[in-house]
Amino acid sequence: MTSAKPVIALTSGEPAGVGPELCVRVARECHDAGLVVIGDRTLLAGCARIEHVPLVRPVTPGTLDAANARYVLAILDRAIRGCLAGEFAAMVTAPVQKSVINDAGIAFTGHTEYLAEHAGSAHVVMMLVGGGLRVALATTHLPLSDVPRAITVDSLGKTLRVLHSDLRRRFRIPQPRILVAGLNPHSGESGHLGGEDQQVIAPAIAAARAAGIDASGPVPADTLFVPERLKGADAVLAMYHDQGLPVLKYASFGRGVNITLGLPFVRTSVDHGTALDLAGTGRADPGSMREALELAIELASAA
Repeated sequence: MTSAKPVIALTSGEPAGVGPELCVRVARECHDAGLVVIGDRTLLAGCARIEHVPLVRPVTPGTLDAANARYVLAILDRAIRGCLAGEFAAMVTAPVQKSVINDAGIAFTGHTEYLAEHAGSAHVVMMLVGGGLRVALATTHLPLSDVPRAITVDSLGKTLRVLHSDLRRRFRIPQPRILVAGLNPHSGESGHLGGEDQQVIAPAIAAARAAGIDASGPVPADTLFVPERLKGADAVLAMYHDQGLPVLKYASFGRGVNITLGLPFVRTSVDHGTALDLAGTGRADPGSMREALELAIELASAA
């Protein structure tokens, strides 16, 4: 990097959604970083520096078009290359529409998985930050019926190691304290409500503790988020997407930030979707995008 300030790439996401507008709005604000918005120049006209990636077809706000699916991925690919090469200190991603990418015949489950594959990361962790909380996920975009099989002693061990490492490296917490949620009601009620808590989660926590990671649990999810218990934790590890994120999103009131841990670079994102109903209206709230950018700058500056 030749500049004292970090250079941050903003990917504009689904062109028919609110991403392009949000990128333009936050790029016009004053930030302690250089900003490069990646997307179609015409779509992003009036912004700061633009890295041009042309649309496949013209866009009508709010109307999805599978023809532009490869454009969306080309934006991500450009940001990934720039981060890996050291051109960008971090990337901030606007939301994409997973369904339209799949409709184009491209297997895509989400930013987290795509970034892990293309950055060559063996194991990544999705964590949201906001409302005074840090909530990481043991599984991400899976049907609920697939979650129990996806949680293993090995996968939880890897997740706890990545979470511990990045809380130290990125967030500068010397000895992170991690509170681990149970999977079943009452953490399985001694096996009467499911065996995963005793047979999988508890052994993974024990192994992590033996390796020097300050993890505790499994704690029943319905009592995990009480303030008294959270005082003793720097992060929570929830077992699945809708176990931990509703609490964080309620607490953060549209200011939550998604961060991918375990990548060789900083990546943050908004905590909301493409909001097709708001696209082109000028009414989209840039709060989460602004928070994602500020966190990316903070983490990149500390690296």
